[in-house]
Order: sequence, then structure tokens, then C-alpha cells
Amino acid sequence: MKDLLYSLSGSAPVAVVSVSPVVIAAPERGQALHVRVSAPVSGRDLPLILFSHGNGSSLNGYGPLVQFWAAHGFVVVQPTHLDSRTLGLPPDDARRPTIWRHRVADLRHILDNLATIEAAVPGLRGRLDHTRVAVAGHSYGGQTAGVLLGARLPDPVDGQEVNMLDARVKAGILLAAPGRGGADLSPAAARNHPFLQPDFRYLTTPTLVVVGDHDVSAMSPRGADWRADAYWLSPPGKCLLTLFGAEHSLGGIAGYESRETTDESPARIAAIQQLTWAYLRSTLYPADPAWSAACAALRAQPEPLGQVECR
Repeated sequence: MKDLLYSLSGSAPVAVVSVSPVVIAAPERGQALHVRVSAPVSGRDLPLILFSHGNGSSLNGYGPLVQFWAAHGFVVVQPTHLDSRTLGLPPDDARRPTIWRHRVADLRHILDNLATIEAAVPGLRGRLDHTRVAVAGHSYGGQTAGVLLGARLPDPVDGQEVNMLDARVKAGILLAAPGRGGADLSPAAARNHPFLQPDFRYLTTPTLVVVGDHDVSAMSPRGADWRADAYWLSPPGKCLLTLFGAEHSLGGIAGYESRETTDESPARIAAIQQLTWAYLRSTLYPADPAWSAACAALRAQPEPLGQVECR
């Protein structure tokens, strides 16, 4: 798949400028929101990807995906959520039980402050297309992105249904995201993460769900198929990319030589880079054939790294 993208995009990757931290005032959050902005140095009417990191990570992670997307025409904004190890939030901090909600609010706050972000990055002002916005997230970040895309959940405190769908977001990528709750959670996960009760019936935004068929989690008594619930339990209009042999790190998307990676695979990373890029291109620009071409290239491999299905 290494040469696939060049034929689809029509050009080699461009240089990327990355600026961090861009600081956005966020009084309701209790402290300012820090984000990293990565953008191609050329091009106009650039689509936007919000990226939500996994538990404990920060705006400094996920270089393999972020750099690739930015080098091929997307502006990528990565917040540092309150659960990040870099912030060292005390265990008894009053915000801890609602970090799941703060995470979604972080992404919405970015969209509310795009003018601030554009002004902070040299040469970016006026080059964003505010109508073409996608969200992506890995693991806990997949849960966060899913809520922004329409998945609902009961508030663990009062049981009221939480709906944080944002209509400004037109497409999503859920990477190794948690599945449904209830009996599908282990007792420890239900006790420690009571917000993991997504109702995917309301996940209406076009979304690509990415899973590894070896991603077995202690959070669920089920197997790796738990991670695919967002695809099977949501309304039609979704696609599922299953990567053969992939564990939770999906080959190493969290970072090059990251200690979190248990299944390092440059080939798998290349496939994820190109397929996620192609999906977003065709979803945000319906006339673009990138997604169908990428899927065909995946199927044509002598030993395919995975498979795609859509419904």
C-alpha cells in the first residue's frame, strides 16, 4: 500500500508546520486548553480534523497519523485532555468523575475558537474550510469522538441521557474505541469507568470504525469484536476496517517507538494512514474516489493486512 496515496492525491506530501501549545482560555474547564496545530504549509480551503488522544496521552502523541494527515492536506488539532499524565491531575480533583464530559467539551471548544487557532499559526489565517470538519480518536479518545458524532449515554450521576452531538462535525474515525456497556463491561471497568455506556443507536454521522482482531481487553468479557460495536449497533452509513493481527496499538499509531505499542508494524501503520485519509477525503468531498480506490488496493494485496465492510 506504500504507493497508493500518491496516485490518489495527485502529489507527494507537502511540508508541515506544527505549533504547540496554542493556548485557549477555558474558564469552565478550570484551566486553559492547550492544543497542537499541524497544518500543510500550502493549500487553501483546508479541511479540519480534531483528534482526541487515548487515556493519559497528550497533544504530543500520535505523530504517525497526525503528520501523515497534515502532509496530505488536513489541518489537525490535538487537545491535551484533563486525564493527560502531563497535567498530573490529583486523584481527588473534583473534575475527575466528569473528565469524560470535559473531553467532549474540549473538542467543541476548539470549534468555537477556530479564529484563535488560525491566528496562532503563522500563515494559517483564512486557509481553513470551516464546513469540512472531522473528528478522530483512539481508545478513550474514540469514546470521546463517538459522543461528538452522536452516541448518547446516561450521566453516571443522575441517569439523565447526555446528547452532545455537534452538527459541525461531518465525519468520524473511531480507532479501537470501547464497545457497549452493561453486561459487556467487566466489573472493574463498570466500577471505574461508569460513563462507558454508549448508546450507538444515535451515532448518525458517517464514521469509519477501525479495530484490531487481536485487541482483547480486560475491560470486557467479550473478545476483540467488542471494539466493533460502534459499527454494528449504529444506524447504516458506517464502514468497518478490521486489521488482521492488530492489538490495541493498531501497529503503533500512538507514536514512533512508543512504549505503548505491543504490535509494532510499519505496514499496518501505512495502511491505517492511507485508508483513514481516503475515507475522510471521500466523505468530506463526495466526488473524490479515494475511498473506493483505497479499498480496492487493500483487497488486491497478495496478503491483505485487513478487510473493509460497509453498511
